[in-house]
Amino acid sequence: MTTGTRQTRPAQPTLELVAEAAGVSRATVSRVVNGSTKVSPEIVAVVTAAIERLNYVPNRAARSLASRQTQAVALVVPEDITRFFGDPYFAAIVQGITRRLDESQYILNLLVASSDPSHKTMRYLRSGNVDGALVVSHHTHDDFLTDIESLIPLVFGGRPSDHFGPNTYYVDVDNVAGAQVGTQHLLDIGRRRLGSITGPIDMPAGIDRFTGFQRTLEQAGLSADAVEHADFTAVSAAAAMRRLLERRSDLDGLFVASDLMATGALDVLREQGYAVPDDIAIVAFDDSPAAIGAAVPLTTISQPSAEMGFAMADMLLRLLTGDPDVPHRNIMPTRLIQRASA
Repeated sequence: MTTGTRQTRPAQPTLELVAEAAGVSRATVSRVVNGSTKVSPEIVAVVTAAIERLNYVPNRAARSLASRQTQAVALVVPEDITRFFGDPYFAAIVQGITRRLDESQYILNLLVASSDPSHKTMRYLRSGNVDGALVVSHHTHDDFLTDIESLIPLVFGGRPSDHFGPNTYYVDVDNVAGAQVGTQHLLDIGRRRLGSITGPIDMPAGIDRFTGFQRTLEQAGLSADAVEHADFTAVSAAAAMRRLLERRSDLDGLFVASDLMATGALDVLREQGYAVPDDIAIVAFDDSPAAIGAAVPLTTISQPSAEMGFAMADMLLRLLTGDPDVPHRNIMPTRLIQRASA
């Protein structure tokens, strides 16, 4: 009987072997492989050299089966589809998110729905299709979001509603302070009869920007009663502007809670013979392409929307890698951009 010699296949390099060769921990190698920004460039270079030297190839399929990871995250937008594609704010947020995800192995799944009456979103998320979720443009009545938070890691774009707990993760700007700066600018250029078109009062951003407008006028001893609510669309703002002029035709300044809404208000003012800024000065919020492309370029409060998207995605990726040092909130700066409208 002949016996053959059984050939042994060379062992595939492992994460542990890479860590040993690079002189770092296994967790550090994992962070480099997953594109984490928490590792210094020097360590990334050392680990990358070890990976190339050992010909290490991350076994994504095996890792997904072992850890039940999908290498996908969801962007949940509780809005009407026409608003999502019509508002430049969303384009900037998505740009930032994808720029960060391009540095990792994760792909982005987009879920746009004004509500979840048939529970499709929840069924999709409960089925293990994504490892985590990002949420932008949420409303206080979007109760299904609390269920998402109990299923998977969740990061909000914008301060979450009050019924979420203090441990919720989010990226935002100080909308109250930004609105105060914008309103104060109108006062500083001599305007005293101010009105405002707010965002939806069932959204934290809409509430906070309205609060900033009110506080500034109260501190100046002026009335803040010339207010109409809209829904962050140009159409709703045009209707709000008409209602406002019916009540207060003597306005000389207007704070509008978004650039897109300000374009709707501007169209109505020009139709009715008001000159901007001579008769009514306008300050908006966002510093989006809508501000630059308006019939009268808009003075506006700039928020770094693309950078906010990047920071949201980075926060979520850090949560998914088990980083214990992820802050619960990241408040980014705003600034006044002066153009022709005020």
